Formats: sequence, structure tokens, C-alpha cells
Amino acid sequence: MKYVSTRGHAAGQSFTDILLEGLAPDGGLAVPEQWPRIMRPKLDAMRDLAYPQLAFEILRFFADDFPGAALKAACEKAYTKEAFGAPEITPLRTLEPNLHLLACSNGPTLAFKDIAMQLIGHLFEFVLERQDRTLNVLGATSGDTGSAAEHALKGKSRVNVFMLSPHGRMSPFQRAQMYALADANIFNIAVEGVFDDCQDMVKAVNADAAFKERHAIGAVNSINWARIVAQVVYYFKGYFAATASNDEPVSFAVPSGNFGNIFAAHVAKRMGLPIKRLVLATNENDVLDEFFRTGRYRPRGTAETHATSSPSMDISKASNFERFIWDMVEQDGEKVRWLWKQVEEKGGFDLSGDRAWERIEDESGFVSGRSLHADRIATIRQVKKDYGVVIDPHTADGVKIGLRIRDRGTPMVCVETALPAKFEATIVEALGEPAPRPPGYEGIESLPQRCDVMKPDAEALKAYIHGKVG
Repeated sequence: MKYVSTRGHAAGQSFTDILLEGLAPDGGLAVPEQWPRIMRPKLDAMRDLAYPQLAFEILRFFADDFPGAALKAACEKAYTKEAFGAPEITPLRTLEPNLHLLACSNGPTLAFKDIAMQLIGHLFEFVLERQDRTLNVLGATSGDTGSAAEHALKGKSRVNVFMLSPHGRMSPFQRAQMYALADANIFNIAVEGVFDDCQDMVKAVNADAAFKERHAIGAVNSINWARIVAQVVYYFKGYFAATASNDEPVSFAVPSGNFGNIFAAHVAKRMGLPIKRLVLATNENDVLDEFFRTGRYRPRGTAETHATSSPSMDISKASNFERFIWDMVEQDGEKVRWLWKQVEEKGGFDLSGDRAWERIEDESGFVSGRSLHADRIATIRQVKKDYGVVIDPHTADGVKIGLRIRDRGTPMVCVETALPAKFEATIVEALGEPAPRPPGYEGIESLPQRCDVMKPDAEALKAYIHGKVG
């Protein structure tokens, strides 16, 4: 399996080559030259595998240059009952016939990002030791990626983590998970702006090839392909749990901000998993909903990006959307390059009259909807009333749109992206009391915290990194 750039100018690389890098040299994102296809006998054989074995079987399609024994060991170390609370890793909870929650939020930081980051921590460690290298990971977070990355990489001798987050826009619980870490290899930077400002700074640093090479800059955001591949696994696991045989279609409802989570479901569909619909749910920051309704992609600026009660989705420039468009324009890197030039120069692009729009409408299975604060509150209340289950506000966005679009004859699996304890104020507003906290998380907000505040300035960020690592 070789990898190319979505913008067409990067030569074929191996999985190990792209594991430690962020953006491709031409500014695009790494994507496989072709999608692996899983034939029916193989799919049947995978149905009853335990999660670590299933992860190994799926990952080796994409990481065929990675030593098999090391890849298998990484999966077994990452996916344990001790780390995720249950041997299933992502257990399925049935709310009623053909309506399910896929619990992807039981890892160390109580969010779905743990599923990929726990694995990536082990993959990084193996490659860096084998190559006798160190890595300075640079990432941006709207709330959950940062803590998942830091908890997976804290204390590792060959890795430093520089994590940007929007100043004052995460929940107190999310801030505490990151800023209370005292490990010497963790550097938290609060940017005076929104998530997109943080993401733009990361991309600007990655675009400086000389700085990137000199300071060994790597990525853990979902621009890192390994993040996507690791997330593909739980769509297979959720499908198997929601069906009795591999003849049945399933739909997934996914709260979406940076598009990585639902893009992993798209990859699973491209691999042959019988997915009928991919239901994309946005909050008030509805750039993606607008695209899937109209064909027009129009990222918003900082002033138009709303601070909402589902803050991890307060994103108006979804990085992984570029990978999806690359696939829909028949993997034409030059066309992708031109489209993103339109984003830079004209503020967006319109595919409604393009042949790619027919593919999106007819083949992709994507449908979308927008959920507002009042919808989240109402959905949290309704799910608690009807099923005795408390969900977080992001999951509520997904459930809201999933129920609206649901076909009762097809299983609808709503992906739970975080535990409600992380968003206490919204849960109290909805239910009149906070959600129960898992053991060990009591009083996390009162721990000493440390971070450095910075304006959205890529040159200042480069100076900061240089000052810390030389």
C-alpha cells in the first residue's frame, strides 16, 4: 500500500513514512493510492474477532510495511479492558429495536479520540526507537484530541507534544484534562481565537518545510492518516454488533466537526462494509451541512464561528473534508489543488453543477442536518426519559439528526463521541443535575493548571517551539 497527496504532487510513500508527518510536502493530506476491498469470506471471518484482533486485521491492509508482530503487539497493548473499561472496547447499547449507541468514549480521557490515540502512542514509540529519532508533535484541538494525545504520549522520552487550543472555548473539564498535566514533554498553548485559528497555525508551521525538518515536526490531528485508519475499526465492530449477518445494511449517525470521524466511516464503506447512510450532524457551525444540502462549500471566518454547547464541533474548516472531495472527484489531485485555491482566493467553491456532485448524491450515502442548543437540551432530556441513558451534547447532535433521518427498517447506530461528565453545565441545564463521573475524575477542575497564552501567529509559534527544543 502506497500513499499519495490529495493535491497530487507527493510521491508514493509507505505507511511508516507518513506516520510521523503532518501535511504532505505540497500542502495536501496523505491518502492511499487505492482503497482495499474486503471480500465476503474475509468479512465473515472478521465478524467474531475480539477488538485487538479486528484492529490488527484492518490496519494491516493500510500498514503492510509495518512489521506484523509489532503491529499486532501495538493493537494488543492499546485495546485492553483496563484502558477502556470493557473487553469490547466500543460496546453497543441498544435503546430500542434498530436504534443503538456505539460507546466510543470509555478511554482514559472519556472521548472517542482515545481509540486512535492509544494506538498511535504505541506506533510512534516503536518507529522512533527503531529509527533512533525524536519527534515534536504539533496539534490543534477543539477539546478532545488534545487531551487524548497528551494522555497517550505523556512521559514518552522521544516525543514532545505542543498542543494548541482556543482560549476560553473548551469546557472546564476539557481544560483540566490538558492543562493539569505536569509531564515535562507536554506543552499547552491557549490561542486567542477559535479552533480554526489553531488549525491554521499548525498548517502554517507544517508548510515551512525547513522548520518542519529541522525541528522534527509531526502530527496527531486527524490530518494524520493513522488516526483515520484506527477509527475505521469501530465502524466494523459496531456493524457486527448491530447485525446478525453481513447481508444487512446499517446506517451511522456521527456528530461532525473536523470530519475525521465520519470520514473513517466513509473509508469503511469504501472497503465494502454494508453501510446504507452516513448521517452527518453539525451544530450551529453548519458549513458541512450546507455543503451536503447544496453542493456549496463556504468555510467561515473566526467572527462567524459560534461558541456552542457542543464545543468540540465549533469548527468551520474541516481538514478531512479535503480527503473526501479527493475521493469524489475521482482522486484528481490537480482538481483538489484548484478547489482549495478557490477556498483561499474566493472563500469557497460550488460543486452542485459538477459530475462529482452526482457521485456524492448517488453513491456516497451522505445525508446531513443541523442541531441547535435547544435541540441538544431537548434530545438529552428525551433520551434520559425514554431510555434512562444520559448522553453528552455532541452525541445529542448526532442522535437528533439520526432520529430525524432514520429509516426504521435499517439499524441506526449513533456514535457516542464523549461522556456527559465532560460537559457539566449543559447536562445540568438539561436534567437539573450533573452526570455521574467515572472514578478518578472527581474534582479534576480544581487541580493546578499550566498553559501559555498566544495570539494566532504562526511565527510566534515557531519561536516558541524553537525556544523549548532548540
